[in-house]
Amino acid sequence: MKNQYLETMPDKNGYFGKYGGSFLPPPLEEPFQKIRQAYDELSKSNKFINELKYIRKHFQGRPTPITYAKNLTKFCGGGKIYLKREDLNHMGAHKLNHTMAEALLAKKLGIKKLIAETGAGQHGVALATSAAYFGLECEIHMGEVDIKKERPNVIRMQILGAKVVPATHGLKTLKEAVDSAFEAYMKDPTNQLFCIGSVVGPHPYPKMIRDFQSVVGFESKEQFKELTKIDLPDMVAACVGGGSNAMGIFSGFIDDDVKLYGVEPMGKGDKIGEHSASLSYGTPGIMHGFNSIMLKDKDGEPAPVHSIGSGIDYPSVGPEHAYLNEIGRTKIGLCNDDEAIDAFYRLSKLEGIIPALESAHAVAFVMNYAKQNKNENILVNLSGRGDKDIDFVAENYPI
Repeated sequence: MKNQYLETMPDKNGYFGKYGGSFLPPPLEEPFQKIRQAYDELSKSNKFINELKYIRKHFQGRPTPITYAKNLTKFCGGGKIYLKREDLNHMGAHKLNHTMAEALLAKKLGIKKLIAETGAGQHGVALATSAAYFGLECEIHMGEVDIKKERPNVIRMQILGAKVVPATHGLKTLKEAVDSAFEAYMKDPTNQLFCIGSVVGPHPYPKMIRDFQSVVGFESKEQFKELTKIDLPDMVAACVGGGSNAMGIFSGFIDDDVKLYGVEPMGKGDKIGEHSASLSYGTPGIMHGFNSIMLKDKDGEPAPVHSIGSGIDYPSVGPEHAYLNEIGRTKIGLCNDDEAIDAFYRLSKLEGIIPALESAHAVAFVMNYAKQNKNENILVNLSGRGDKDIDFVAENYPI
């Protein structure tokens, strides 16, 4: 069966409707053109595809399973909740799905160094893992605040051989990490590959990362039918910051009659600086080389943002999410910090699964949704495990 939507979007210039594109300073135009050409070739190469399949099976541990959350379902007293277990992917999150492929791309281009941003550290750990696997150098830029908050992941990156560079300007979180990584990349775009960590950035990254992450959705579709004997879930949910894990699982159901919910972080309130709910409160704007929906301050600049989940505190969102929301194909769910913490503990105690704080946002939304939709089958992407968050949660939200 052909995937009509995925084959037609984005267009050849990287646009999803009016969102996407490539807005780059002149020195980066040629390097990004080479990346586009290399990806176009590799995506059609049986050798590349087969090597990626081998890595996913024999190194990453794919396919990851779907788990029926029977105790959480009973607690909610409503619809049945199923978890796509990306927390069981090697290194504990969905990020390795695209970083291994990005590293393969670097090898194709003859590039020996990978450079990237990270928020919660999961993308950084995944890229450091991929660099070690392929024998490449790795440099990760991370906000100073997040370095302190996500210390376990910083240690993992360093053990894996990566250099961790603190972003010390602004709010010292994810946006500033992207700024810092872009600045470092511009100094030598010929010998480095910027491995963007989500479905954001200039074309071809939103498409490329979605395609690499679509394995989550295609696995889920097959596994759900096998497990439940039901063709399709009624609803699929995932947390959205940039939105890579969400586009990954949505890809498997985008052409089907399935409700798709992207869950945004409402943080501490609805004022600027208290949340990171770009789709809910943002307006069109250009940042980090792409056009999408973004949160702005009174001067039209990227606004300060907040979320308890470091991986989703970003003032914009992937252009494909902006497009799908605009045309009504996806819906927005919201979850605040307190709800995310409740879901973090609830899933841990009821199912023996400690989720990442980012993933806990999707779990929290699904818990409320299940109570109100008692006859539905609900699939949520558990995008990562919470090892990285336990020190922060225990210190700030003790049991």
